[in-house]
Amino acid sequence: MTLNEQICTIAIAVLTTMASRFLPFVIFNSKKPTPAFVSYLGDNLPPAILGILVVYCYKTQLLHPNYDTFLAAIAGLLTVGVHIYKKNMLLSILVGTVSYVAFVYLT
Repeated sequence: MTLNEQICTIAIAVLTTMASRFLPFVIFNSKKPTPAFVSYLGDNLPPAILGILVVYCYKTQLLHPNYDTFLAAIAGLLTVGVHIYKKNMLLSILVGTVSYVAFVYLT
């Protein structure tokens, strides 16, 4: 890539990133209420995406079962248990990630 191509690529990346950050504030200004559909998506998409990721990860584990599948199930159950007990998403994700990595590292 030439220097001009690199500069153009970086400029396009910067402009598209800035547009994706600033465009919602231009479209949904504070003078008008946020549309109900957008609020609905904001409330329901994060848990839906997390659910899809969990299903995908376990599906790929089940397609190629090995000892890690059992460890992933234990880490997943730990994550669910901590989340039910503490109701803290960050702590739940941290416990699940650390437990799975520790299980894999120790075996």
